[in-house]
Amino acid sequence: QVQLVESGGGSVQAGGSLRVSCEASGVTNSMYCVGWFRQGPGKTREGVATMLRTGGHTFYADSVKGRFTISQDNAKNTLYLQMNSLKPEDSAMYYCAATRIPTYCALGAWNVDYWGQGTQVTVSS
Repeated sequence: QVQLVESGGGSVQAGGSLRVSCEASGVTNSMYCVGWFRQGPGKTREGVATMLRTGGHTFYADSVKGRFTISQDNAKNTLYLQMNSLKPEDSAMYYCAATRIPTYCALGAWNVDYWGQGTQVTVSS
């Protein structure tokens, strides 16, 4: 089993930056793909950025390309999402996720086995 705990959300004005983190514990080497998803008010949950847990092979939603960067520190078992040039439409609950099934790690290509509890990001105009 894997436990995922997000942190770092908050409120920021449009154009600002935030970094959210996700610390993994448990059988962390069982994770294959890891990533960030978000769900805004009245919206369905969507993939934001994903990557191979061992590094590389990053994928981004078109809406965040060039503004968000996914990265990880395997020594700390921590996944990050650096968010720059934030827009009000980026406001959402951000969730960390992972799968244990070896697969292609692109957005929409894998099913989530583990979810974090989420961290709220609010961008004001």
